[in-house]
Amino acid sequence: MRNLTMMPRISVLKDKMLSQPRYASIEQALLITETYKQNEEKPAILKRALALKNALLHLEIGAEEEELIVGNRTKGVRYGVVFPESGSSWVDREFETLPTRPQDKFQVREEDILRFREDIKPYWQGRSLEDVIRKRYGKEIDEISSVVKINQKDHAQGHICPDCAKWLQLGPAGLRQDALDRMKNASDEKRDFYESVAIVMEGVQGFLMRYHDLILSMIPNAKEENRASMQLVADNCAFLASNPPKTFHQAVQSLWILFVVLHMESNASSFSPGRLDEFLYPFYRRDVDEGRLDDQQALEILECLWLKFNEIVYLRNRNSAKFFAGFPIGFNIAIGGQDVHGNDFSNELSFLCLKAQEHLGLPQPNLSVRLHKHTSDALLKQSIRVVAKGSGMPQFFNDEAVVHALEDLGISHKDALDYAIVGCVELTTQGNNLGWSDAAMFNLNKALEVTLTGGKCLLTGKQIAPDFGSLTQYETFDQLEAAFAKQIDYFMERMILACEQVEQAHMDILPSPFLSSVIDDCMERGMDVTRGGAVYNLSGIQMIQVANLADSLAALKQLVFDEKKISKEQLLHALETNFKGDEVLRNRLLYKAPKYGNDITWVDELGAKWARYFNHKLSLHHNYRGGPYHTGMYTVSAHVPMGEMVGASPDGRFAGQPLADGGMSPVYGRDISGPTAVLQSVSSLDNVLTTNGGLLNMKFLPEFFSTETGIDKFAKFLRTFVDLKIPHIQFNVVRREDLIAAQKNPEQYRSLTVRVAGYTAYFTELAGELQNEIIARTSYSDI
Repeated sequence: MRNLTMMPRISVLKDKMLSQPRYASIEQALLITETYKQNEEKPAILKRALALKNALLHLEIGAEEEELIVGNRTKGVRYGVVFPESGSSWVDREFETLPTRPQDKFQVREEDILRFREDIKPYWQGRSLEDVIRKRYGKEIDEISSVVKINQKDHAQGHICPDCAKWLQLGPAGLRQDALDRMKNASDEKRDFYESVAIVMEGVQGFLMRYHDLILSMIPNAKEENRASMQLVADNCAFLASNPPKTFHQAVQSLWILFVVLHMESNASSFSPGRLDEFLYPFYRRDVDEGRLDDQQALEILECLWLKFNEIVYLRNRNSAKFFAGFPIGFNIAIGGQDVHGNDFSNELSFLCLKAQEHLGLPQPNLSVRLHKHTSDALLKQSIRVVAKGSGMPQFFNDEAVVHALEDLGISHKDALDYAIVGCVELTTQGNNLGWSDAAMFNLNKALEVTLTGGKCLLTGKQIAPDFGSLTQYETFDQLEAAFAKQIDYFMERMILACEQVEQAHMDILPSPFLSSVIDDCMERGMDVTRGGAVYNLSGIQMIQVANLADSLAALKQLVFDEKKISKEQLLHALETNFKGDEVLRNRLLYKAPKYGNDITWVDELGAKWARYFNHKLSLHHNYRGGPYHTGMYTVSAHVPMGEMVGASPDGRFAGQPLADGGMSPVYGRDISGPTAVLQSVSSLDNVLTTNGGLLNMKFLPEFFSTETGIDKFAKFLRTFVDLKIPHIQFNVVRREDLIAAQKNPEQYRSLTVRVAGYTAYFTELAGELQNEIIARTSYSDI
């Protein structure tokens, strides 16, 4: 496969995509509002279905004549869709500032703002998910917001891996017929569910035919060299409107339409294809064996799909854009791993996916490689060669850590072996799981802060938590830890109540019939996925940020309580004044106390101990759908805004500075004992702590990969990662100097991508604080 090249059409399409401006769009919002006004008396699930069908049949569509895969939820690429069912109040507040906000900017049209306020806002005032949650529980959510960020408040649920194999087996026509058949003998509530599925599938069929008609209309004016492929694309769309795919090209087109419609229905992030090299392989193999396809043609089709994955972004409010910076839409594709019998699994498609990433180097899809003890050297080393190109992908997951941890969570052995990843690093089963992996983020460092201050915020002086004591009152480190446990318990109980309110609002406002049709067992039960129709109903909470917590607790234990080199009064005063006039004390905290990430057992254990405590307490609760809560250790980009909420901390960190990146990663600059020591420290974290996903971020210099010797050493490093049973690792391969140059001259580095935290983004599209944090991360030149 080394001789495979990137075809000219791919370069043309990539340049077209990157050069198009990014706008906020109200087109679908207008169609949704029109549908709701016409169907006021109908149940929510039928209104949702009719609104989606209306959008599928009437949204303006477009295509490029070079495309082999077509479809989008807007005519323009990378448009942000205003979605009134989930949130419109924040749009009203922020519409004019979208072009100038610090992170994830969108251009706006003045006429769209006016029409939004005339035709959309008045209808949805008080009706949207955002408004309903605000009315029902907004005050309580605000009261815990400095410690807990509750997510999913203004958009529908994503973070899910649909049953792609089922979709490819039945297609919209087959799923529609299935719904109609089940509807005949269904009870009233189930009848509404099946009718809603039939409605949306009819819309998808019409959507495909619209692309068929559009492309046929374009052919007479197209370049001669593009006309044959355009006819084939049009024929594929017409065939898929009434049939499941037969060819590899049709299967890829069908797969993309599935994800376009999922985004049109929910306007959420992190719908992920899962194990693409598994469910697409039968189509590939058949076409190759019958002489209809070679690897160069298959690669060209895949690269067209890769480009489509980059054409959808998600419009978030200003605050959420700080937590999820750089448009992490989360189309996660997993390759490699094991088959259902536990044998090594990879095939030609695995390598074609790596080749597509090598050629394009774009942020999407979020390409993941599953490793295990028997992963072939061929797949491992080719993955390393692609990582060395600098796009931050692929990232690596460890079957030796993940499979057993998922089984401990209650996942069957078969489903655990077949796991996939959604979004950034969230673990999931394929096609039968509403994992709600982005339910909330819990700032452990803010909880420690109020433990030291008697419940007061260091930044505002306000009482934001109960007074269980303060640093000067604790006689022993054990007493401090006991108070810390009480603060965690207090905020966790309030977090659970908030999560329940959010889930209930989703059931009431945003049933999702299209998504439900591709999640087992919703069709069998006649139950929408938001109501618990899936086989697995999980909720994931992220612990933010164990590295800083371990460093702070280590400094407190050693310097304050054990050695008494810093008095409790001195430290509390330094924290309250942000170390003003206390630089000597701050340096002692920074350099005289050991740090997580350097293979110091007792320090690493401090972090692991409290992560285990949090996980255990959370496991005592069940979510609104009756499923378990579980924990993750990843941040997206939340380590920056969550750091802004934390005052000066005992690890020597100034108030407002970012927390550690990733989730399992050390604080940048403090991992001074090399990358192998980092692995040893991270391995202290039990895998049960990261069933919702764990993230280890590392940065290497490009020169390390310039020889086969370097590739071999890195392969051994990853084999050690597997042996230590660490669930995840990812790499930035970039020079600090290049990042600084990109800050100064962004127009010259438009396509530079970096790994943020579980996802890749264009470096120049990130806000300055996040850029600086990425530049500051430790770089390794050797192992």
